Amino acid sequence: MVKKKPTIGVALGSGAAHGWAHIGVLRALEEMNIKPDIYAGTSIGAVVAAAHLTGQVDGLIELARKLGLVGLMGYLDVTFSRGGLIASEKFFERFRNTATDIDIHSLPVPFGATATDLADGREIWLREGDLLLALRATSAIPGLFPPVAVGHDWLVDGALVNPVPVSLCRAMGATFVIAVGLSMNRLVLPPVGETGEIAAADQEPPPALRAKASAWHTRVSALFGEKARGLGGALFPAKAETPSAVETLLGSIDVMQGRIMRSRLAGDPPEVLISPRLGRIDMLDFDRAEDLIVIGREATLDMRPAIEHALSLH
Repeated sequence: MVKKKPTIGVALGSGAAHGWAHIGVLRALEEMNIKPDIYAGTSIGAVVAAAHLTGQVDGLIELARKLGLVGLMGYLDVTFSRGGLIASEKFFERFRNTATDIDIHSLPVPFGATATDLADGREIWLREGDLLLALRATSAIPGLFPPVAVGHDWLVDGALVNPVPVSLCRAMGATFVIAVGLSMNRLVLPPVGETGEIAAADQEPPPALRAKASAWHTRVSALFGEKARGLGGALFPAKAETPSAVETLLGSIDVMQGRIMRSRLAGDPPEVLISPRLGRIDMLDFDRAEDLIVIGREATLDMRPAIEHALSLH
């Protein structure tokens, strides 16, 4: 009797800038001649999966090189009138072209993204409709990006309920799921000084960190004038003595989604779990794409024997 080939699904997890590691994961799977039949993603995981399926990865990397903390300020909604700091619609419009301005059903393989209903906390699976609208919804980090209206619902980041959508993969027909969790191997260490020693809590932050925060502050003032100077100082203080508002927001969400992820994966484990070691790379380091791609690729290639063995059993 001929063994039936498994239906391979890839579940790419949330993680803000850490999500660039997914690009390396997908490239490594290609090197291993593993071709997923189904793609599911949450937040940045869905964005990378969609870019992969529409041939937009190179453009995404190019944007990441230019983005960074200062570049992200170009999308700041200083009025907060739409429920978030960053105008996500403006950001995603940069990727509207003939390849991306499509219905999800037009993609070459099945694709789905998770989102959270802001009204009642339901997990929403986005498997049809406008692709870019779905990507905006799944990546609408509360407080940072505004909620997105889809039908009669206001949707936010899917990481609030399902950071690594293994269950969505299985619902779409996957019998073998490769999941990528970006909050599994976070290395949390005290800040390090320029010479490599551990910095004391009352020491000045390293110059590089001060320069990064100062760049945010300067950019806010340049974009929005003197009235925004106080806002810039509050959100991104030039002296990083305590976490900024955005750092606190994203750090809290990262802690939350890490715990949710572990609970969900324990109840519905994938056949293979890839956990890139992200070290000191911050969730807002969008300009570290090349480093993160390498980390994702190496983490996947390290798992090659386990992946091939697991596939041989199915």
